[in-house]
Amino acid sequence: MSPELQSAFRPAAVIPCYNHPKTVGKVAAALRRLGLPVLLVNDGSNAETRAVLDALAQADSGIMVIHRPENGGKGAACLSGFRAAAKRGFTHVLQVDADAQHDLSEIPNFLRIAQNQPKCLVCGYPIYDETVPKARLLGRKITNFWVSVNGLTLGVEDAMCGLRVYPVAALERLRGVRMGQRMDFDPEILVRLLWLPVTVRNVPVHVTYPADSVSHFDMVDDNVRISLMHARLCCGMLLRLPVLCANCVSPSPEPIRDPEDRSLVSARRMHVGRGDPLSPCRSPSFRTRPLSGGACARFALLLGDAAGPAPHVLCVARRSGPSRRAP
Repeated sequence: MSPELQSAFRPAAVIPCYNHPKTVGKVAAALRRLGLPVLLVNDGSNAETRAVLDALAQADSGIMVIHRPENGGKGAACLSGFRAAAKRGFTHVLQVDADAQHDLSEIPNFLRIAQNQPKCLVCGYPIYDETVPKARLLGRKITNFWVSVNGLTLGVEDAMCGLRVYPVAALERLRGVRMGQRMDFDPEILVRLLWLPVTVRNVPVHVTYPADSVSHFDMVDDNVRISLMHARLCCGMLLRLPVLCANCVSPSPEPIRDPEDRSLVSARRMHVGRGDPLSPCRSPSFRTRPLSGGACARFALLLGDAAGPAPHVLCVARRSGPSRRAP
């Protein structure tokens, strides 16, 4: 890799934390051993956790704490960390949960893939052991199905994993878009990044659920919230369908295994735009006709876009020429 590309890759880790005083220090220490700056986001935690976070920041200048005045949920905490990372000039954000359930020794592989393909979203997909709750597996299968539908892709292995590397440039394109603030955040931001579109690279990570682990997932409220999110995204997908189809790749039945980085790159995914070497597809030429201003205003509330729909989203596509191979 060229020195220019290496210097252009400036990752930081964001750890959303809500009452994980026993494990957050272990996670932060592992990331600091990799040389990563760490942004700890205190999402209205109790006094014990707040003291632990402040002590970590005082002991290491590479750790910064962002204190949120009250609990807003995982999504709100992550977005606060993402904004702080963008403001400080980082190019990529490694999202890591504070509960230490992920095998942190896998992180260098995530970072290397993100460095080699800086425009990609690197998503972990869990390799579970016998400690995983069976109810969690069922819930993830349902969410993965709806993310495949709403994202028009079969290339996402897991939509709920809390270990990811985001390109900050893609996150900035979503600034101002209203998204889920709690446990509905991970699948929603994934779908919205697919809509941009952004390529997803799937990387395996081992996950363990210790007997004393703390989970803040509410089986009733969070499942209802996630179900409503899927319904809202489905409406958004249907409204965006002409443009999404214009960028879509014909599915391939077999995934592509990259033996060097151990990631799973599925060819059954959304087209990521012209010039992407991973998308050797035929894409028809389209012209777009924007919808009327009144229609855009009515659809904005439905889609949940705070600043209104982007011009490239709400439009009607019309085929204007023969198919041609994307360069």
